[in-house]
Amino acid sequence: MITQRLKQACDVLNLPHMAAVYDHHAEEASKDSISYLEFLDKLLWAEIDAKRERTSATNLKLAKLPYVKSLDSFDFEFQPSANQRKINELKTLAFVERAENVVFLGPPGVGKTHLAVGLAVEAVRNGYTAYFLSAHELISTIKENIASGRIHRKIRTLNKPSILIIDEVGYAAMEDEVAHYFFQIISNRYENGSIILTSNKSYGSWGDVFGNNVVATAILDRLLHHSTTINIKGDSYRIKEKKKAGFYDVSRYESSETDANG
Repeated sequence: MITQRLKQACDVLNLPHMAAVYDHHAEEASKDSISYLEFLDKLLWAEIDAKRERTSATNLKLAKLPYVKSLDSFDFEFQPSANQRKINELKTLAFVERAENVVFLGPPGVGKTHLAVGLAVEAVRNGYTAYFLSAHELISTIKENIASGRIHRKIRTLNKPSILIIDEVGYAAMEDEVAHYFFQIISNRYENGSIILTSNKSYGSWGDVFGNNVVATAILDRLLHHSTTINIKGDSYRIKEKKKAGFYDVSRYESSETDANG
């Protein structure tokens, strides 16, 4: 009777995991003769841990990450310029607490997105929220919301996550109006929320990306004031995998490149 009443109470209080593990912990408590307080402590923390796991799983879905990869799976031996010491410092998530930014610069395929995703996954698993979108998606989103008259509402939405990840800045130039609202997004999150940004362009080329040196300077001023920049210089992982599989002939690539350059 008491067991049934306790499980009913768990249902009323919305403690599903506690109800599921009650019998196991009760049997363990009886066998080990633990105190009532220890028994209650085990039950409560089992429920808390389960809630955290459910919240993390939900927030990972809401983050819209292109994939889920951990920082531990990054191959620092292949990319030694990625500065593992700095990455480990970022993994503490102190930068999120301080609303600081992280920028990964480097050519395509060197692991910038993997590192950005890895930091986001680490943050979400520790109770923070994140949202990922490519620069191309952001440009399209800005244009759509300008046309519908909801741009300011969208900017407020993008200010909510603990971390906003903007991937692949530099592959497409922005029109003046789009660059203006991109600046507004960066400005609104300044000292309020972290941004993780990846780009294939050096900072000196950002005037071309935003079509305006003044706007580019204003964006960089806010983005870099409290930030960590990691430059990655190395080979593409995709080319590495093709080499492993025997699909990539370096000599043929080099000869075709020579032909293209005359």
